[in-house]
Amino acid sequence: MCKWTPTTAGLQFDLTFAGSAFPSYPFPLLCLSLLFLACSSLGGCPPALGHDPLHALAQGTNCSWTLERHTRSYNHLEGDVRLRRLYSANKFFLCIDKTGKVDGTRRKNYPDSLMEIRSVSVGVVAIKSVSTGLYLAMSKKGTLFGSVRYSPSCKFKERIEENGYNTYASLHWKHRGRQMFVSLNGRGKPRRGHKARRRHPSTHFLPMLAT
Repeated sequence: MCKWTPTTAGLQFDLTFAGSAFPSYPFPLLCLSLLFLACSSLGGCPPALGHDPLHALAQGTNCSWTLERHTRSYNHLEGDVRLRRLYSANKFFLCIDKTGKVDGTRRKNYPDSLMEIRSVSVGVVAIKSVSTGLYLAMSKKGTLFGSVRYSPSCKFKERIEENGYNTYASLHWKHRGRQMFVSLNGRGKPRRGHKARRRHPSTHFLPMLAT
């Protein structure tokens, strides 16, 4: 038989079978396994018990159950979308105009600065201007531009830095093995990716809620 013994470290139980004591186990795996094998050939659980094996054990009921894996929601894997304005540590909002030019503006509610940030995989996002419909993209040479079509050049690795700002590095392109970052200099002009570094304030952005 199975004897349950609650402890401070969690549930623990001792097994006594045919007069012989087995060592204590930190998890009730063996007992549940024996119960599962003993009950698997019998009918289903009564409706009141559902599929809870511990409840069935406590009630002393012979039944079988199906071990189910509960579905979890991972928004960053399911195309999670955020509407944000990317505000740089240099006090500029990133924007993409209808011609595809990437620039910085001081105007808080400038239409071209409202971005749709969509998660495309774990830690990777695509950034699109809501007003122009153009994607933020980076060329092989590290130049930022607005792209009509979504392509690998439009994927950026989003990382939260120690100071609370985000950095965005091209997923597709590197320069001599080094990451290339989205960056606005002190005049609000985009820097080429290979001239920016993760610790530069020019690469740091706060995704601000749209107002």
